[in-house]
Amino acid sequence: MKIYTRTGDCGQTSLVGGQRVSKTCARLESYGTVDELNSFIGMLVTYCKNEHDQAFLVDIQNQLFVVGGYLATDNTQRDVRPGNIVTPDMVAAIEQEIDAINATLPPFKCFILPGGSRSAALCHVCRTVCRRAERRILALVEEGAEVDENVIAYVNRLSDYLFVFARKLNADEKHPEIIWRREK
Repeated sequence: MKIYTRTGDCGQTSLVGGQRVSKTCARLESYGTVDELNSFIGMLVTYCKNEHDQAFLVDIQNQLFVVGGYLATDNTQRDVRPGNIVTPDMVAAIEQEIDAINATLPPFKCFILPGGSRSAALCHVCRTVCRRAERRILALVEEGAEVDENVIAYVNRLSDYLFVFARKLNADEKHPEIIWRREK
């Protein structure tokens, strides 16, 4: 397979199905940001010592390919491939993991600054990129694109997971969370 095709040299690329669009369109921004998130999560995996956490993050990476494939398909032009459909079970799995992690953490009582251990700080970077991906997806919706509610719920829940996971990483590494101190 040839890596370069030269078909994107003029600022356009193809969606799933071959439709040509600008590389700056909202659809590309949405799945490009999901791809960026996936890359950061790949880096986060390298910081994790717990095998369950590593496996869960790799599952998320695989599911982000599903999200990206969905977003790369203009469903007014062609049907979304069955392998690119985000399911309620995918959302539920993240919710279950959030609940399991939360059960091990002290109650959340105040704002926490992004940071702490290196792994937790990187996890917060992942969380903020995830929030940006969500905004890019919602901008696509505002332009009139139909986006399945499970896609939006999945990305929203993923950012929640990344928040509690950052807290878990700090707890696992016995690194105190950094509490926001409001100036008087």
